[in-house]
Amino acid sequence: MNEFKNKVLNLAHGREHTALTLNFIKWIMLGSLVGLVVGPLSGLFLWSLQFVTDKRAQYPWLLYLLPIGGALVSFLYIKFGKTSSQGNNLILEQIYKGDGEVPLRMAPLVFLGTVITHLFGGSAGREGTAVQMGGSIAEFIGKIFKVDKADRRLLLMCGISSGFSSVFGTPLAGTIFGMEVVAIGHMHYEALIPCFTASFVGNLVATYLGAKHSHYAFNGVPDMTLLVTVKVVISSILFGIISIVFSEMVHSLKRIFSKYFKSGMVKSFVGGVIIIILTYIAGTRDYLGLGTPMIMESFKTVVSPFAFLWKLIFTAITLGAGFQGGEVTPLFFIGSTFGNSISSIINLSPSFLAGLGLIAVFCGATNAPISSFVLGLELFGGQGMIYIFMTCVISYLFSGHYGIYTSQLIGVTKSKILQIPKGTTVGSIKSKK
Repeated sequence: MNEFKNKVLNLAHGREHTALTLNFIKWIMLGSLVGLVVGPLSGLFLWSLQFVTDKRAQYPWLLYLLPIGGALVSFLYIKFGKTSSQGNNLILEQIYKGDGEVPLRMAPLVFLGTVITHLFGGSAGREGTAVQMGGSIAEFIGKIFKVDKADRRLLLMCGISSGFSSVFGTPLAGTIFGMEVVAIGHMHYEALIPCFTASFVGNLVATYLGAKHSHYAFNGVPDMTLLVTVKVVISSILFGIISIVFSEMVHSLKRIFSKYFKSGMVKSFVGGVIIIILTYIAGTRDYLGLGTPMIMESFKTVVSPFAFLWKLIFTAITLGAGFQGGEVTPLFFIGSTFGNSISSIINLSPSFLAGLGLIAVFCGATNAPISSFVLGLELFGGQGMIYIFMTCVISYLFSGHYGIYTSQLIGVTKSKILQIPKGTTVGSIKSKK
């Protein structure tokens, strides 16, 4: 009898490992395919951004065409976009709902729209573009192979991971971001192999084709003392609050622009005019485009104490008026310069607080603490990892249930005192408030 049971168990274990092996092979193939397509596209995208940024610096008069460029982008989305205008939120919705589609047209539209935004000086990032390209391509690959609903969800997460990884050069953070960003408090471990494969291959291909990624020198890491710990906690709370300010300003300006300008083209035109006026008021062009030179500067020396506020305003107006681009690089800018600006008050190294701010404001705005921690390790080479982890979890907590992705599910509340119904999103909880 025992011998018979052992044979049954061995057979069951054999079938289990066969199924796991087949699943592993399937996702290595599908994940690699996503990465092989998204990686070169992200490489081309990064090259295009650098090209138009150089042209804008060479020909400063291009800024005066920003209103026309914005109107053109809005026209393209009105004419061809359909659901593509929902951007990253559409991808998140389809991961947990699956009742619609992520159209392939999203990739060329957001690519072109973001390049136009940066050519004429709009203040925006690149992560959102890469994620949308990745999601739309992953959806198309799923249609080709006729995958079921469960596998489609994993493919969309692969697209997010591959896009994020290949545009920032952070394959581990990209892996986890695709698994974590869908729902606050939930990690989708079933997507671990698919997301890692897509993230790794996407970054590998983009780097091989010459994509250049920014990494930062993280200096002045202090010894761990009670006083330093208290200072880091206070800074982290402030970083979480700044992430709320950014998220809410972007969402509010989107509502305000849409309320007063029913035409998308007029809305973007007016937004472009406002950016031109603000550029003259600020007296500098440091807040146009990605702003990576200022991010680098915040790690080397003391920058303007109001740089973070200017970038926040410029980006909120740009995105609120309907221009295309991501939020993450502006979040890096806002976080690093804000950390730099409070260094004299907190009495810690400007470079150290710039690094913590860069990671923590991103964390608070995306509600992705583990991705943010790993991102910090990849960007800074592991220096000050305890401080990085500390600032991520505190910023995550104090950013509340706010964020840049209105379709992000609230899987687990950040406090048991808060009773939030199942299926609530960041956007819907705001409307209830």
